[in-house]
Amino acid sequence: MGRKVLISYKIMPESVETDLSILEEKIKGNLEGVEIKDIKQEPIAFGLKALKVLVMVEDKAGISDEIEKKLSELDDVESVETESITLI
Repeated sequence: MGRKVLISYKIMPESVETDLSILEEKIKGNLEGVEIKDIKQEPIAFGLKALKVLVMVEDKAGISDEIEKKLSELDDVESVETESITLI
């Protein structure tokens, strides 16, 4: 059995009007084979909120970039930032 990593992403929506609950469902539906540990909203400024997504996956080369790319391709996503990667 391979080692696992926890990866934390910060996802910025395109606008204040973006429905974050719908965006959460899109994230859950788009990350097949990825164990989502937590999704929470984080206030940024002026009513804008980011989504903080914590996932656990097998440790393999390039996995964080693959997931970041999948997330950034979703509708209503302005940007995705990998905040941390922790080996378990």
